Amino acid sequence: MRILVVNAGSSSLKLSLLDDGDQLLGSSELTAHGGQFDDDEVAHQLSHWHASGPPDAVGHRVVHGGSEFTGPVRLDDAVRAQLDALTDLAPLHQPKSLAGIDAVNKVLPAVPAVACFDTAFHATMPAAAFTYALPQEWRQRWDIRRYGFHGLSHAYATRRVGELLGRTPERLVVCHLGSGASLAAVRDGRSVDTTMGFTPLEGLVMGTRSGTVDPGLVLWLTEHAQIAPADLSAELEHDSGLKGLAGTDDMRQVLSHADAGDERAHLALAVYLHRLCGLAGSMAAALNGLDTLVFTGGVGENAPDIRRSAAAGLGFLGVRVDAARNQQASGDTDITDPRAAVRTFVIAAREDLEIARQVREILSP
Repeated sequence: MRILVVNAGSSSLKLSLLDDGDQLLGSSELTAHGGQFDDDEVAHQLSHWHASGPPDAVGHRVVHGGSEFTGPVRLDDAVRAQLDALTDLAPLHQPKSLAGIDAVNKVLPAVPAVACFDTAFHATMPAAAFTYALPQEWRQRWDIRRYGFHGLSHAYATRRVGELLGRTPERLVVCHLGSGASLAAVRDGRSVDTTMGFTPLEGLVMGTRSGTVDPGLVLWLTEHAQIAPADLSAELEHDSGLKGLAGTDDMRQVLSHADAGDERAHLALAVYLHRLCGLAGSMAAALNGLDTLVFTGGVGENAPDIRRSAAAGLGFLGVRVDAARNQQASGDTDITDPRAAVRTFVIAAREDLEIARQVREILSP
């Protein structure tokens, strides 16, 4: 089954075509125009891959599945309408997912399509982990709870590290560190806690997102500093995080500037690592211990200094990485120090493979 994987982001539409063996046959990234994708550009790109016919199925990454969708689902008009109704829960992300669905459907209307959700992996969290201490009326009326995100990446990393170990880890913490970042506590292959919540803004310090801040501060800024909610949202989403601390959201530049003695970059790294280690510790607490740690995502895969510092901060849990293995890590790699109690891995992020797996799961007879 040849599967077209569609990942609609804030400014681009990423297309990947995988064959039966999950080998990449082609990939492309198209630019968004005003939040929409040009039908002709999509058709033109897909035409290059149609030498042996169109794909057999399409898999779409959808950021938010709400409480309704706790696994992949075949797309039809009714499901499309339900996804549209969830836009209020993810106004910055859901419209992009829907635009990607619509753009590809116009070109491939007869090809079966499946929606795969970033929230679904965390649907197994217990109530203690997903419930906010807010009035019951609010929680029920507006479906307010912690949903968690990056689930496709966490699910793939969980599955892949299990293959490398030859078993499913009992107590695993996955660190998806990229422009967006989140941690997941995974017990026996099932998510039991995560750092993102009702929105992808909660949790770790990210590239341009603040991560968790005191809600009282948000209220103070609206009431006393008179910052409009829309402006406040834009600042927290696009001008905070590493960018707000160091002036750049690129971790490579932050590390380089810190090495050159830049005080802002030093502070940014200290704050980033403080939050990372603290929340990783809370994930381990949710698991009642830790036996496996995974780094994935752009920063997790490509910043050995961040891995080294994080491992040092988590040494009290038994984490220790081999200096040479960590520095030279490429692809899916075990970087554990032989004396460590916790196995530590670097896993290349492959949401496309997880989406393809879920598509086959839904469409195979």
